[in-house]
Order: sequence, then structure tokens, then C-alpha cells
Amino acid sequence: MPKVRWGVLGAAQIATGQVIPALQQSASCEVTAIASRDLQKAQQVAARFRLPKAYGSYQALLDDPDVQAVYIPLPNHLHVACSIAALEAGKHVLCEKPIGLNAAEAQSLVDAGHRHPRLKLMEAFMYRFHPQWIAAKRIVDQGLIGTLRAVHTSFSYYDRDPQSITNRAEIGGGALLDIGCYGISLARFLFAAEPRRVAARVEYDPDFRVDRLVTAALEFDGGQASFTVGTQLAPYQRVQILGTAGRVEIEIPFNAPSDRPTRLWHQSAQGIEEIRVPVCNQYTIQGELFSQAIVNDTPVPTPIQDAAANMQVIDAVFRAGRSDAWEAVATVH
Repeated sequence: MPKVRWGVLGAAQIATGQVIPALQQSASCEVTAIASRDLQKAQQVAARFRLPKAYGSYQALLDDPDVQAVYIPLPNHLHVACSIAALEAGKHVLCEKPIGLNAAEAQSLVDAGHRHPRLKLMEAFMYRFHPQWIAAKRIVDQGLIGTLRAVHTSFSYYDRDPQSITNRAEIGGGALLDIGCYGISLARFLFAAEPRRVAARVEYDPDFRVDRLVTAALEFDGGQASFTVGTQLAPYQRVQILGTAGRVEIEIPFNAPSDRPTRLWHQSAQGIEEIRVPVCNQYTIQGELFSQAIVNDTPVPTPIQDAAANMQVIDAVFRAGRSDAWEAVATVH
């Protein structure tokens, strides 16, 4: 399969620590350019990863005719604007989660995607492509835990750095946008449906003015989901998937390591089965699937409308935190 030539907008840690090395491991991806508003920083990243080109502005990379697809790991407030700029420059777009700051922003990107139907556009929820999640979804869909009734997610880390993107309200910091989006995404993924309404408690940091602790409940027609996320808690992540006749527990659901196997447990009437998933890199898998969609001109694995639907739920959680009442989730058209 021919390689897709990638450019990266921004030198964020997720790009340099995870995605660029992962794309370089793929037989279908070639990273050819990096852009930063600091040219020297771009040049340093290019030298580190032996990339042919470094640019001192995002637009300069978008103007490069050799770049076919761009990966966008920028702060949340730049996701939609830079994604639209990339589409208008004729580039396929893989943008980090959350897709924007709110549902209205997300819808503007969906609309931009409609204006460029031949270009691929996707939110980078890499966890969905890890084999451990493929296994969990198969177990649920085949009724091996009975009927799915409840999902609970815990995800947290500790960060009090004033310069951290997480703690800067003006660029979309906070726990819900950064990690709460996972709890919402996976619940929608497992139930294969949208929640009807949500309730939430949202605690804000008095200094940073960002949400630092969020607990939410999502009501689906077929059951319930809940999550607790925090940016000033002990580091932890776990997912529990509960049915009428069994359950699935995923040990490292989101930041799955790429250097050792992962584990999940399937409990049924026959007992508890430990499932070990061989070593893999979920970022490499994501890049390969996206590149294959470009080469074969097939739909991306996760349509951009899914990102807009996730943002509708995020908006509802924020509203519920303010109103202290159940809030309906708007329908994505």
C-alpha cells in the first residue's frame, strides 16, 4: 500500500511522545513535516525524528503540496479553526480530542467536512482501535455478559502546574474536556446509542477557574453510565462494564502501553477469564486505519458526526453541573 504523507501541526507532548513515533512505525504512514509557531522548536523536533521539513507557522505546512494529511495535537481552542483551515488547504484531517470547545464549534467542523466530501476527517479517539476495546465490544455485542445495563469509568491524574494546558481556562482546559470525554465516548460506543439526559457535579479550581473534579450520570434507553474524572487526584484509570449475566473490566483502558501486553477480565457464570492482549500501539493502528481510508477512499472508522454527538453530551454535563438538575442531551442532525 502506498504511504500517506503526513504533516503535524504543533509540537505538543502527545505528538512527540506518542503519535509521531507511532506513525513512523506504520507501513502506510510517512511523517514528512512538522510545524510550530517557534521555528527553532520545529527544527529540533524535525531533527529528533529525522523529518525532512520544519515550518515556523501552521499555514506554511498547510501550503506544502507534498503533505496529504495533517495530525492536529494543538490546545483545544485551536482544534476546529485549524481543522477547517487544513480542509480548505485540501488536507485530510486527524484532530485530537475533544474535537472542540462545545457542540456549536463541533457542528461548524461537521459542516466544513460536508463542503469537502472527498477529504477524510476524524477525531483521534485512539482507544477505540486498541484490540482490548475490540474484544470488550465483541463480548458486549455477543451477549456474553447478558444485557448491557451499566458502565462506569474512573480516570484521573494530578496536575497543579499553572502553565499546564489543563489548568488554563482560556484555551479549553479542565477535566471534562481533557478526560471526561473518554467516559462519554466509551459509554456511547458500548451502548451504541445516545444518552437521553445527564446529571453532574462539577467542582472548579478557585485559582485556575477550570473544572478539576467531575462526576456525571448518563441515562440511556437501555441502561446507565457514570464516570468520575479529576485533574487533582491520584493517577488512575479503569472501566467496568456490567451486564445482567456478567461483566468486563479493563485494566488500562485509555493510555494502553505499547511495550507490554494489556489485560481485561470477563466474568460470567463460568468464572473469571483473564484476556491478555498482545503488545501493540493504538496510535499506530489509528494512523494505519486513517491512512487506509485515504488510499482506498473509504469512510473513516469513526465519522466526524460522532465527535459532534460527544460534544453535545459534554455540553449537557456542563449545564447539569450549573443547574444541579437533569439536563436533556440535544440531538445531532
